[in-house]
Amino acid sequence: MNQSKKNQEALNKIAELANEATSYQGSSETGSNAEGITDSQNIGCSIRMLPPRLHAKAAETAVKINPVNAPLMELMMQIGGEMPADPQRLTLLTSKYWGPSPRRLTVSFMEVVSNALRTKIVSHMNAWNRTACISFVQITGVGQVRISLRGSGYWSYLGTDVLLIPRDRPTMNLQGFSLTTPDSEYKRVVRHETGHTMGFPHEHMRGEIVSRIDPAKAYDYFWRTQGWNRATVDAQVLTALDPTKIVGTVADQTSIMCYQLPASITRDGRPILGGLDINATDYAFAGRVYPRPGSTISDGHQHSIQSGNDNEWSEEEDVPEEEIEQIIQSTVYESNGTHAESYA
Repeated sequence: MNQSKKNQEALNKIAELANEATSYQGSSETGSNAEGITDSQNIGCSIRMLPPRLHAKAAETAVKINPVNAPLMELMMQIGGEMPADPQRLTLLTSKYWGPSPRRLTVSFMEVVSNALRTKIVSHMNAWNRTACISFVQITGVGQVRISLRGSGYWSYLGTDVLLIPRDRPTMNLQGFSLTTPDSEYKRVVRHETGHTMGFPHEHMRGEIVSRIDPAKAYDYFWRTQGWNRATVDAQVLTALDPTKIVGTVADQTSIMCYQLPASITRDGRPILGGLDINATDYAFAGRVYPRPGSTISDGHQHSIQSGNDNEWSEEEDVPEEEIEQIIQSTVYESNGTHAESYA
């Protein structure tokens, strides 16, 4: 079978799985109530982007991990196919997708953190492996996923981009998390940020949701709550994701990947509900895109894309190609479907 045919089959499979997740009719695992959203729930948070010089290398790395990571439009042109016409939700950027092979990503912390806190955070990260074949394992050395609790806001690099971050820098930030942080915040924030590490971008950046936001009201709101200027709000809230470069299912404002937005900034006076935990459709979609071996799916913060300019490192610090290759190989493992313990 030639490579083009393999790519076509892989792409068709992802589209098929997205459609199956869309048609999943289970009830939501968690409800959402956006009335009375507090500023603490809207703490600034972003998807960190690599320095521009690494964009091409990041794409090459992602495609090396999984050929389907080639940009969707480019791939479809190469194989002479047509763009999938189906609506999309829980958008999965094809350029950052880890692929369906079971993977174990190691996790470490940038600061001295108690074992109890480390264990709790990693356990919530592993909530996704209830249905998905990606698991997160805490180590004492330098992990592939590196978490800081001291930086500003909540953020993560997206999917396979974490492989290009220098070893002395974090790939995820959970500002101020401690053992006294409410469990509801672990579910809302830690599981959301882990979704980014798995390659899922923001649901509230989908065109269907962005179109509901009143720009004038958004400028005022985000200036008051986040200190963002107009350009920042434009880039981080009001510019929708390109639908030609995402594969997913129908837009879902209760997805864990969608953050709460108040009724005061929407055109229709209704809030963007936002997800408080991984819901049933999130689990179904993740499990079909990242299938656990031998498993089947049964019934049963403002975020935004942000460049790393304020945290950019020098070219001399870039991760060497041979080290990236070693990391890629180390994340793949043979599995019987058993994963690390996690909070349900």
